[in-house]
Amino acid sequence: MSELVRLLKDLGQNAELAEAYENDPDAVLEQYDLTDAEIEALKSGDLDRIRELTGLDDLHVTKSTVKCP
Repeated sequence: MSELVRLLKDLGQNAELAEAYENDPDAVLEQYDLTDAEIEALKSGDLDRIRELTGLDDLHVTKSTVKCP
């Protein structure tokens, strides 16, 4: 499993992590070994790029899942 997929899965299953991501996304992102492209896609909220990077065409994420202030 890629780190990006692991992060998205963790955010969907762990309310405390999701809250931490909402409050300080950079601190949460530092906990995962993400590529610059993955971080950029998350920060921009580019759902198509996130799907492309994960290889999961049926990935169901919302802008709020990947929102970075």
